[in-house]
Amino acid sequence: MSRADFLKANLRLILAWPLLGLVLCAVLWTATLLQLEAEKKVAQQQALESVSSLSKAYGQYLLRTLEQMEQLTLQLKYEWEHSHGQLRLDQLKTRGMYALPQFAIVAILDRKGHAVTTTAPLQRLRVNERSDILLRHWRSNSSALRIALGRASVAAAAASGADESLVHFTRRLEDEDGNFDGVLLISIHSSYFSEFYNSVNFGKFGMSAVVGEEGELFSTRLGSRVLPMQSGHGRPFLDTSFLETESGAMHSGGRIAFSDQQSRYVGWQALKAYPFTAVVGLSDGELLHPYEETRTIYIGIALAVSVLLLAFAAVATVLSLRLAWRHHQSEGVRNAYRMATEGTSDGFYIIAALRGEDSNILDFEIVDCNEPGAGYFGVRREQLLGMRLQSRAHEPYFRDLMQHYRAAMQSGFSEEEIELPEGNPFSLRWIRRRLVRSGDRLAVTLQDISTAKEHERDLRRLANEDGLTGLPNRYWLQQFLPGALGRAAIAQQMLALLFIDLDGFKDINDTQGHAEGDKVLRAASLRLKAVLRPGDHVVRLGGDEFVVVLDPVEDDSRAEQVAQRIALAFDEPFYQGSERHKMGASIGISLYPRDGAETEVLLKNADIAMYAVKGAGKGHYRFFQPELYETIRNRRELEQSLVVALEQDQFLVVYQPRVDAFSGELCSMEALVRWHHPQHGMVPPLEFIPVAESSGLISQLGEVVIEKVCLQMARWQASGLELVPVSINVSARQFGRGDVHQVLASALTRYSIDARLIEVEITESAMMDEQNRAVEQLSAIRALGVRLLVDDFGTGYSSLSQLQKFAMDGLKIDRAFTMELGRSEQGEVFVRAILSMAHALGMSVVAEGVETREQLDILRALQCNEVQGYFISRPVPAEQMLALMQQRFLIPR
Repeated sequence: MSRADFLKANLRLILAWPLLGLVLCAVLWTATLLQLEAEKKVAQQQALESVSSLSKAYGQYLLRTLEQMEQLTLQLKYEWEHSHGQLRLDQLKTRGMYALPQFAIVAILDRKGHAVTTTAPLQRLRVNERSDILLRHWRSNSSALRIALGRASVAAAAASGADESLVHFTRRLEDEDGNFDGVLLISIHSSYFSEFYNSVNFGKFGMSAVVGEEGELFSTRLGSRVLPMQSGHGRPFLDTSFLETESGAMHSGGRIAFSDQQSRYVGWQALKAYPFTAVVGLSDGELLHPYEETRTIYIGIALAVSVLLLAFAAVATVLSLRLAWRHHQSEGVRNAYRMATEGTSDGFYIIAALRGEDSNILDFEIVDCNEPGAGYFGVRREQLLGMRLQSRAHEPYFRDLMQHYRAAMQSGFSEEEIELPEGNPFSLRWIRRRLVRSGDRLAVTLQDISTAKEHERDLRRLANEDGLTGLPNRYWLQQFLPGALGRAAIAQQMLALLFIDLDGFKDINDTQGHAEGDKVLRAASLRLKAVLRPGDHVVRLGGDEFVVVLDPVEDDSRAEQVAQRIALAFDEPFYQGSERHKMGASIGISLYPRDGAETEVLLKNADIAMYAVKGAGKGHYRFFQPELYETIRNRRELEQSLVVALEQDQFLVVYQPRVDAFSGELCSMEALVRWHHPQHGMVPPLEFIPVAESSGLISQLGEVVIEKVCLQMARWQASGLELVPVSINVSARQFGRGDVHQVLASALTRYSIDARLIEVEITESAMMDEQNRAVEQLSAIRALGVRLLVDDFGTGYSSLSQLQKFAMDGLKIDRAFTMELGRSEQGEVFVRAILSMAHALGMSVVAEGVETREQLDILRALQCNEVQGYFISRPVPAEQMLALMQQRFLIPR
């Protein structure tokens, strides 16, 4: 070979390497750019999948939170409407309910917006917001849950040092006639919606938001900051057009302007049952960080290889490409997988199906997992990889697990919540397991939901159990009875309801306090359970009301026997330490199917029967009878009419004079209340006074009488007329409240009336219940300068020693004794004995009901001080009483 040929041949060889180097360099750069573009698309797709998955998870978290709030408002609405206004939210908060930090305000508002009961001051709620809430529910008859964004008031913001918004959950309250009766309100801090952020790796610049159907923001979080709605910076993005679809994911690019100038991948998920959309945003800089690192590495390698390519030619290029590719594959897969799995507490597993020659699945092998997933098994990740399920097929859990895996390989997807048996390999109680097939592998996700299930169980227990006695409550009864009635109907058996009200419990509560009353209620519940069969049920409806369900009963006699045992059991006193409490039980009985086939009907009829027992003397039992309903209905109508009469001032006061028995001179007068009904005219006192006593309205009525009497005396006094004392009747219930002296003092001061012109008449029974308290109250009344008289003396159970103890100024002989004068010797003996006893104690005596001259003559002979009755004058209005006061001497000659 010639030198020229040699050079020529070598020239090709020499030129081939640079050309090859250039070609390989071009190939390298082209491949690098194409690969980077592909990696970028993969990274972007993974980012979209990540935010889509996170938005769905956030949506599930919000859905569970809203469902819990709906259940809480339903439970509170039920308890309030069936507590007859006795539910106290501050006491519930003290016992642990509504004490969690997310609850800002829990309140019951009346129809005017005033707080009936609340866990926090309503200063935390703006006035205009309260008005909007009331107006919204007043206009709408719906009792559905309403959710609205509110703001903490200025006072609350100043007190807390924050300007945090509130989210209001409200429901309409209705009275028994279905009319608007107020609003139930639960307000939580909007930051509670963003607590999901703390459980998931959102990165340093992550974002979450809750958007309403009108585009309003209920909660916003950027990075570690929860943005307040009032600050002006509470909107993380301005363009919300992407929310027109129910769910999706997108890259913001230049379309959505974030307040912190970050570009993000955004995912959103609309909630199915509520008008909210969960929005999640992850910083594209953080999501694409692994890609950017890979890109830098690729470009650096390409530059280095380009410089060294002529020296290392083909081998260096191939090795570099191989090494770079393997490195990229390893780093890309590892970073993407770790970012998706290690930032959560859920367990992730990749399970490979191992098949035999016939393509049937023989076993499953764990080929990959994250550290939380390995932690569920109590081992490290390296120890779990490669484990085959067949090796643990002797354990029941793994046998069942292989069956579920085979089913998922066929169906392609499976998701279920599982309660694990004792001794399971996870040491967990509840898990949510999700299986997704990919080729011949399964992607498995395990989530520990034990805490959520425990919370659900606690909510069910709270909803069905009385917190004081541990007995089932009214809600439980409403759920249980329909099923029990259905079973009784199928078996053609009877079922009995015993409605029990504790007689005398209110006095224990009022005198000894609620703590002592609670102890007595717990003891009463134990005593009730002790007299029943194991299959019977005791339910506390609230207060001192209980229901016993006898399921089944053979006939009336079985229910009667149980009622007798209960009444007998409550005849025995309750001992709490050194305290002895005497109560009774009034029991109303209704039977299925005789007295009704529905829950509410049976409860109502048993309640009616119980009220009949109360009216007949308490402490026994009675079966429901249809005619009882009319009696109870009339009584309740009369109670309602009394309330209206007090509001509309339908009561008037008439006066009956008392005169000296010998001279006939006017000494005093008794004030008597009368009810002038707009439709029915004058209602007899014997009809409305007992109802006012039993309903508790008598105290309010007594205050009205004191007010009217003092006003009338002020008018007489202004006319220059010489006044005589006026006696006012005080009922046992009004006297038992302990504030009669305060009411009297206020009225006397307001109208400038001398206390010596007022007398108070009190029955014997009013003073006997709590003698120590009675002495204190009588002393307080006497300290004002008011005289005290014993009314209807002889019909009660006073003793001589008790009259001495109370030191009354006088007594009035009941008309029942006066009527016997002239008819029988025994009547005169009784009156003579009363007069002798009273005069011996230094007390003056007034004889009531004097209707004849003969009765007057006998009373004069017996040295009675004063007389009162139709013989002198009937009760007359104030205008006619003025003429009698001017006449002065009223006994006809």
